Amino acid sequence: MTTPTDVPSSQTHWSPRLWGTLLVLCAAMFLDALDVSMVGVALPSIADDLDLSTAALQWVVSGYILGYGGLLLLGGRAADLLGRRRVFLVALGVFAAASLLGGLVDSGPLLIASRFIKGLSAAFTAPAGLSIITTTFAEGPVRNRALSIYTTCAATGFSMGLVLSGLLTELSWRWTMLLPAPIALLALLAGLRLLPRSARDSDGRSYDVPGALTGTAAMLLLVFTVVQAPETGWVAPRTLLSFLAVAALLAVFLRIEQRTAHPLIRLGVLRSGNQIRANLGAAAFFGSYVGFQFLVTQYMQSLLGWSALQTALAFLPAGALVALSSTKIGAIVDRFGTPRVIAVGFALLVVGYALFLRVSLTAQYAAMILPSMLLLGAACALTFPSLNIQATNGVEDHEQGMVSGLLNTSFQVGGAIFLAVVTAVVTAAGAESGSPQEVLDSFRPGLAVVTATALAGLLITLSGLRTRRPRQHTIVVAKSVQEEADAERVTIHD
Repeated sequence: MTTPTDVPSSQTHWSPRLWGTLLVLCAAMFLDALDVSMVGVALPSIADDLDLSTAALQWVVSGYILGYGGLLLLGGRAADLLGRRRVFLVALGVFAAASLLGGLVDSGPLLIASRFIKGLSAAFTAPAGLSIITTTFAEGPVRNRALSIYTTCAATGFSMGLVLSGLLTELSWRWTMLLPAPIALLALLAGLRLLPRSARDSDGRSYDVPGALTGTAAMLLLVFTVVQAPETGWVAPRTLLSFLAVAALLAVFLRIEQRTAHPLIRLGVLRSGNQIRANLGAAAFFGSYVGFQFLVTQYMQSLLGWSALQTALAFLPAGALVALSSTKIGAIVDRFGTPRVIAVGFALLVVGYALFLRVSLTAQYAAMILPSMLLLGAACALTFPSLNIQATNGVEDHEQGMVSGLLNTSFQVGGAIFLAVVTAVVTAAGAESGSPQEVLDSFRPGLAVVTATALAGLLITLSGLRTRRPRQHTIVVAKSVQEEADAERVTIHD
């Protein structure tokens, strides 16, 4: 069986095979997001069944984040060097096997190990899948359409995971672990037939082993330190020494990347303002949303007394809005450009988070909660695909895996850092003690941090608009003045 090599497609009407390729990639991204959201609701059942402490239970979530966030840079570059199709399919097979293992284990350490392996495999499927899209669909409206569908599947998977986890946990938490396995297997079989072959980047390039080791170690240690900091203390000697070690590893990594002929990350990419704003925006976007979801889930279940399913359904309007708008976002980006669309998305995030500060102990869903959910749904629909488009536009094919890995690292590390910060702020305010009203009041500083993070993302995006407009304005004025002068000269001459 043979499959065609990557050839960027600029077709307006896609062939069934091209649609099939996109659907396979969408399935993998859907599973990544589904897995992240499903496990949260199942945690209490997992703790009871496997007799896990709170500290051990945290690692059921953190193990996935550690593998995912820590190895994304390596996963992105591996896709460029080993071949995007090969890396994607192997990692998808590992994801399916780890999902099966996670549903069958009978001990906490094995469950945490399976979660780490799933995160590790996702660290390879995510950048490989994104780079397959950016090298298969030509830059412009066609790629924007493909990326809007692709990223919408991620948001839809995240929303559906909340609902499915509420339903499946009623049967057994094991079903939340097992569900991704058959879907991943079907996607793997379809991918073997449909995904285009991609040539390995063997044009005299060698592996940057020192860069891979130091970069991966830095990301793993950073995520580990941030996840542990709320428990050990942000100013504890262990935490401070860990951050110091991260800084040292990053300094060594940057030095290696400057000196090696074939770096893991070409540092010149980071001179691009669009790249910097896309990666900082990704960290602010996902960090604020993860922190918001954490607080709102606690508010609904602990203070309002809602069930897991009721909580999941409360988030559903946001996910539904993202899914329904998937076919529109590409055209919106084509017309207005990614900076403007991202700015509008962040503005909606800020308003949505700020409105949630009004909530009380009285369950007023339509008046208090629903407006925020609708605003967040619209914001996610606009911001998530636009960030992906901005980060991958104008990048050579042989570096698409690298920038995809960098962007996904920003998403995951941003989520880990800001969730840890929000958790620390709420804990410092005394969330675990006092009356329900005192607990709710302790949530408000965390919501303020979430809102401020989204506001920072908005300001970062607006800085890109401000740097562009003066140049455009100056050109237009200069042209206008020149035309007027020419007209005057013609008039005088006549």
